[in-house]
Amino acid sequence: MRLNVNPNRMQLLKLRRRLSIARRGHKLLKDKQDQLMRNFIALIEKLKGTRTELESEFLEILRAFTLASSSIPVCELKGALGLPGMSLGLRVSTSRLMNLRVPHFQLVEEGEPISYSYYSIPPTIDTAVIRMRRLFPKLVELAELEKRLTLLADEIDRTRRRVNALEYLLIPSLEETIKYIKMKLEEAERSNLTRLMRVKEIIEKKRETEQ
Repeated sequence: MRLNVNPNRMQLLKLRRRLSIARRGHKLLKDKQDQLMRNFIALIEKLKGTRTELESEFLEILRAFTLASSSIPVCELKGALGLPGMSLGLRVSTSRLMNLRVPHFQLVEEGEPISYSYYSIPPTIDTAVIRMRRLFPKLVELAELEKRLTLLADEIDRTRRRVNALEYLLIPSLEETIKYIKMKLEEAERSNLTRLMRVKEIIEKKRETEQ
């Protein structure tokens, strides 16, 4: 789509500068998009590994806990585990990933996971509870990775739209307009040259008749 501008040399110079800037901007955004995609793919691989490890560990803990809890009455188990012995909090900070501010989650723990009497509960339950407590940092890491992945995906989408706008809209419009102005200027130049030649021819004929 051609831009609506006057076809003169001043506009031609301005549009050439805009085109040069647009091409440089397109290259920078394209490089940024490629780097974001590399980070995105690396993060997906890390996320897959963390999730697989976490799910495998969680299933093992759940299996061990189910097996261990079958050896005591449900009411005793609920009574033992009903009063938590520790509290969990989350400390959030941010860091830079290219031009993005991505979160970093740090687990804050207070107290001990086991608050019941060791005499009334089988040691296999203790083992399951301790293993579950060790799983919390991995859960926090997984949440951090998923949040970073979401932010990267949004930034990739924004960058892609800008790249496409430059590549398929602005740059072609500038190129078409520049081509149009050059054509108009060349037509005007040929018209002026023809007119000058015609004037010259008239003057020469006039001189011949005067002689």
